[in-house]
Amino acid sequence: MASLFGNGGYSFSSGSEGEEDEDEGTEGYRKGGYHAARPGDRFAGGRFVAQRKLGWGNFSTVWLAYDTLHSKSFAGISTRIQGRNGAFDPKIVAFLHIDYYLLLHMLDSIPICDQLPPFFSSMYNNLLIGILQLQILQRFVALKIQKSARDYAHAALHEIELLSAAAKADPTNSKCVVRLLDHFKHAGPNGQHVCLVTEFLGDSLLRLIRYNRNKGIGLSRVKEICRSLLVGLDYLHSELGIIHTDLKPENVLLVLTINPAKDPVRSGFTPILDRHVGSQYGGTVISFSEKMLKMRARRAVAKITQRRVSLGGFAAEVEKERSLDGISLKCKIVDFGNACWADQQLAGEIQTRQYRAPEVIIGSGYSYSADMWSFACIAFELATGDLLFAPKICQGCSEDEIASSGTRSKDYFDRYGDLKRIRRLKFWPLDRVLVER
Repeated sequence: MASLFGNGGYSFSSGSEGEEDEDEGTEGYRKGGYHAARPGDRFAGGRFVAQRKLGWGNFSTVWLAYDTLHSKSFAGISTRIQGRNGAFDPKIVAFLHIDYYLLLHMLDSIPICDQLPPFFSSMYNNLLIGILQLQILQRFVALKIQKSARDYAHAALHEIELLSAAAKADPTNSKCVVRLLDHFKHAGPNGQHVCLVTEFLGDSLLRLIRYNRNKGIGLSRVKEICRSLLVGLDYLHSELGIIHTDLKPENVLLVLTINPAKDPVRSGFTPILDRHVGSQYGGTVISFSEKMLKMRARRAVAKITQRRVSLGGFAAEVEKERSLDGISLKCKIVDFGNACWADQQLAGEIQTRQYRAPEVIIGSGYSYSADMWSFACIAFELATGDLLFAPKICQGCSEDEIASSGTRSKDYFDRYGDLKRIRRLKFWPLDRVLVER
């Protein structure tokens, strides 16, 4: 989750493989920087308890947190959610409590009450719609802790504005956009940090691509993902007037984790309620050292594996794609740290390079179409396992009117519309790319 879980490239350590990306290091833990959170730390007057770090970015860190308020009030709230006969079935409530996220996926795919098993009986509609609206079973959440410097705080407040609008207009949480549950400020040794609380989601599409060993996903499953993305983008563009501006695989999260053991609800995880004994920063530093050793070990193993593959000895075993059967691919758009209102654009240059639209590259302005360009790049990457555009290779731009309409067009094209710095361009037409890949 990038700026929902941070701005600019987010790294996460909660993937199904157990692999961890490079850590944020210790330098950012200073005045104006990160907050040094630890498992068991409490936030918002003790309501949210940090469990483990999910990821980090240039602007913030993100933690899995336990919501003590909703968990403690579960029994009381459940009596307020009644079926048609004024009662509720404890078995249903218990079922929802154990596997809430899986239930959400099921509800989204079964729109008619009559199609449900008899287990849910006639109380289905009122009971479950009430739960969706009140979000009462959101025991585990994602807690984003922003750096404390003024610019970072302003960025977080802007993100809160956008996510609040998205949540308000989507009471049933069905628009495939991450849901903001709460926000507050937290005072720490490094300053006052703006914190965002969102629903806990699963692995990113980037993690899914890597899980599948970059072999490409079947088109039927790609369509499942694209459906969620298009629902989310249509909601942002048509109903809210928001441009995401940084759509990429890292910023789209599955509703469920690939590995059930990584989901605190499905795995039956027992929450940490007390802080570990030790200095405030000691645990963090030890964690960094351990992770550095693990990273070096993984890199060494990767190099050995690569050599074996190049010799052909283990190629078939290593390159075989994995089955995605039984894995829910319902997903949500996250990271609104760089998003903007369509009529209040904040930056001239947007998007990560690999997913950047042509109009942005040449500086001719942008709109909702920039998000749609990124969406198409993601769809290609899911289906093939490859990037559609790799900027270092420099495939160039098409020769049409857009090439000469930007403020920086003269930097790239001559008066005839030809590229200035590339005389003999070897190109691969998009229609051939889509067919051949």
